[in-house]
Amino acid sequence: MAQFFQIHPDNPQNRLVKQAVAIIRDGGLVIYPTDSSYALGCQIGDKGAMERIRRIRKVDEEHNFTLVCRDLTEISNYARIDNRDYRLLKNLTPGPYTFIHKATKLVPRRLMHPKRKTIGIRVPDNAIVRALLEELGEPILSTTMIMPDETMPLTDPYDMRDLLDHHVDLIIDGGYCGFEPTTVVLMTEDVPEVVRIGKGDTSLFEV
Repeated sequence: MAQFFQIHPDNPQNRLVKQAVAIIRDGGLVIYPTDSSYALGCQIGDKGAMERIRRIRKVDEEHNFTLVCRDLTEISNYARIDNRDYRLLKNLTPGPYTFIHKATKLVPRRLMHPKRKTIGIRVPDNAIVRALLEELGEPILSTTMIMPDETMPLTDPYDMRDLLDHHVDLIIDGGYCGFEPTTVVLMTEDVPEVVRIGKGDTSLFEV
């Protein structure tokens, strides 16, 4: 049975943040709020928790996982970014964007897209996530909280508890955070390409 924490969206309780991170470090799978929608997350190196995400979402090995990072410095450890990329990311982070980059050697192979060797990265503008990441000291391996055969993310933590109480270890109720997934931008070509339009403004990418 999953634990259920109600964490304040603007002033996260330090005690609950520490407990949540302890669950992640212990191999736990958590549902948590971001600046676009709720997400499923676990520790970056935890193969078992990652496979649990795959089973819940019913996604195959070509599914692009995302590393949710604290800042640009942390992003550069896991994604290959050049000066153009850095300037763009600096303007758009934190925010509701996922950027797909070539992965560095620090990214476990099982997390990459098997053919393109890419990884999704993002820096959410959400106080709860920032607190979790600061306490954890590394990215959270993450994916949007969308159930199989659905097109929109789940929005109500109580619905998530009804559906997934025996499939995850912690559900963080951080209030309503929306139901629109991130805008996804492919950064591996000469020109950034928007491959999914979501909450993030796409006007910067229009030619």
